[in-house]
Amino acid sequence: MPEQEKAQDPQLKIPEILPVLPLRDIVVFPFMIVPLFVSRERSIKAVDQSLSESRLIFLVSQKDTEQDEPGVEDLYKMGTVSIIMRMLKLPDGRLRILVQGLARARVEYFDETSKPYLQSKINVVNEPALESPPVETTALIRTVRNSLEKAVNLGKNISSEVMVLMVNLDDPGRLADLVASNLELKTEDAQVALDLVEPVARLKKIHELLAKELELLTVQQEINIQAKGEIDKSQREFYLRQQLKAIQQELGEESEVSEEVQQLREKIAKSKMTKEVTEECERQIKKLERMHPDSAETAAVRNYLDWMVSIPWSLSTKDNLDLRRAQGILDEDHYGLEKIKERIIEYLAVRKIKGDTKGSILCFVGPPGVGKTSLGKSIARALDRKFVRLSLGGVHDEAEIRGHRRTYVGAMPGRIIQGIHQAGSNNPVFMMDEVDKIGMDYRGDPASALLEVLDPEQNSAFRDNYLGVPFDLSKVMFITTGNLLDPIQPAFRDRMEVIELTGYMEEEKLAIAKKHLMPKQLSEHGLKTNHISFSDSVIRTIISQYTREAGLRNLEREIGSVCRKVARKIAEGKKGVCRISVENIREYLGSPKILPEELLKKDQVGVATGLAWTPTGGEIMFIEATAMRGKGSLLLTGKLGDVMKESAQAALSYARTKARELGIGDQYFQDHDLHIHVPEGAIPKDGPSAGITMATAMISLFTGRPVRKGVAMTGEITLRGNVLPIGGLKEKILAARRAKIKTVIIPHLNKKDLEQLPKTLSEFMEIVPVEEVKQVLNIALVLTGHRERDSHKKIPISTRNNVSSKLARH
Repeated sequence: MPEQEKAQDPQLKIPEILPVLPLRDIVVFPFMIVPLFVSRERSIKAVDQSLSESRLIFLVSQKDTEQDEPGVEDLYKMGTVSIIMRMLKLPDGRLRILVQGLARARVEYFDETSKPYLQSKINVVNEPALESPPVETTALIRTVRNSLEKAVNLGKNISSEVMVLMVNLDDPGRLADLVASNLELKTEDAQVALDLVEPVARLKKIHELLAKELELLTVQQEINIQAKGEIDKSQREFYLRQQLKAIQQELGEESEVSEEVQQLREKIAKSKMTKEVTEECERQIKKLERMHPDSAETAAVRNYLDWMVSIPWSLSTKDNLDLRRAQGILDEDHYGLEKIKERIIEYLAVRKIKGDTKGSILCFVGPPGVGKTSLGKSIARALDRKFVRLSLGGVHDEAEIRGHRRTYVGAMPGRIIQGIHQAGSNNPVFMMDEVDKIGMDYRGDPASALLEVLDPEQNSAFRDNYLGVPFDLSKVMFITTGNLLDPIQPAFRDRMEVIELTGYMEEEKLAIAKKHLMPKQLSEHGLKTNHISFSDSVIRTIISQYTREAGLRNLEREIGSVCRKVARKIAEGKKGVCRISVENIREYLGSPKILPEELLKKDQVGVATGLAWTPTGGEIMFIEATAMRGKGSLLLTGKLGDVMKESAQAALSYARTKARELGIGDQYFQDHDLHIHVPEGAIPKDGPSAGITMATAMISLFTGRPVRKGVAMTGEITLRGNVLPIGGLKEKILAARRAKIKTVIIPHLNKKDLEQLPKTLSEFMEIVPVEEVKQVLNIALVLTGHRERDSHKKIPISTRNNVSSKLARH
């Protein structure tokens, strides 16, 4: 710490012009002795000049401590004339000097041009002398002394020599400078004290700064006492716990941790874990015994062990293998869906014969509302297994599947292990909804993490990141659901047995509404059968005019809307039965929301009826063709996709190659532009199945032969005129039936798909399989002149001929 002594020669004469030494981070007060390091070239020359003359130098602080070469505007105007008592040259070229402040001085001007160092003209400031200090000044001096003593008691590092010197000082100016030089003030605050010439005013300023320092020291001491108290408390608790442990050992009693450890070991023994899992649990228990009970890591180990002992490692439910009972439950809960019911019964039959089989992984794919999720619940009920549902829609983080590692705060197992824990058995029916909507980002790919879960060859040793030990998932019956098959990864899809659920026919919806939806809605709205009456015709009207869907959700919603209005009437005091009829249905549901799909009014040239598949079922669509004078270009409108545009090009190329056979003039294509339009232009359309429809519309236009209004068609066309198979046949046939179409043309290779259609459809329409476009034209185009229509064979819906087919395409 800097020391302060009286100047050796108070009568020393101070020159008006002195070399200047700029200072960083320090303000030197009169009578203050302090060592300084000098490294700047100009400052070294100023020290050399001072030593060569009177050894006096003017010390002034610079305003910006980061300034390496301060100018005159960067220096304060008040400084201290000091004497250099000692000087030592260091090996690196720097100087170490010991200086003592003599007197305050104010700068008149700086001179930095005439010499290689900075010098200034100064005026020494003389303090006014106090003959006898007034009472107020004396009280202020005592207050400052007491405050400084308090600072020392609170931990301020001030030497005992300074304290002794302070007690003997009665001069307020000298006392103020002494305290200021030992308080380690900021440069700005110290410079303010140096600028104050009047002694009492300077001492008051120092008293203010000392009060702030006392406040900081008090808070600092409180923090230190609190920290020391916490340390002492922890040491005391540890000592007491050790004593308590010793006393309990003497008395034969066990501590709280010992009881917890004993309970954990009992649970581990009951859970019948594998050897690897048991060893890991035992390792964590030994770790728990060595830990402090209140530490954060102890809580993490406890949480881990709680998960380990609560997971059903060997707890299974017993399957009910009564095939008739299972069939009855499936029939009770769901109408139709024979293929899926058959698959479940087959699974039970194998279990009944073989005993232990690996868990099956089924994937139900179909439009919304067809009963995929509810089917999973029925399967669990039929098997007498627990049911767990996991929604994967929008999941982006792989840790959602595999869990987080225990190094993270708040880590927990993934949703697979959580589901098993929720079920309480290791063989539940585990349904994963919306697998086609799994996302992927920088946190990983959940679909790839599911590959291990859904692979029967791997999931017997599924390793969750949180557990860190393998868990056997082979007994779990996994069922996944999705609306579309295409977005699912091929490797993911390869591990599942895909079962497609198509949309319901009107008759199926009617039966489901009567058997399931209406009783459910009546119960939910507090109604009884004597309150409301629905006829079959009303339900058909709701299906056809108020909903357009492959499933049943909107139908159930509309029935619920009718029930709410009936419930209101009953609550308002209406007596009797509310009979819902076709005539008054608008009072309950308003105007029809869906316009019926209608046939063309008459046979037309250049307009053909096609069939399309949508996620909500099938629809009919009209393809229009027209020609105008031009140069043979083709214009396609109606928001068509690339595949559909290519189908139009293929259809046109076929027509041009068969122009002479079809009776089209040689110059027709060179002299006309062709425009193909598919109405409802705001709706995107794509796929190859409209190929024969486009060809029919074009050739009808080129030959002038009208297209029969009661004929609809679907099929992909090739340049050679072959008709290739398509997908979504059931939905397309149902759309044709809703539009009251009598004849439907389909690819011959789709005959195998007719097995999935209800036999009752044969009463309403004939379905004609074709192999070539020529057959399509003979059926769809009206005969003109002497042409005779080729006979075509009607194929009933109930056909069961096995026909080899290529892969069906949408």
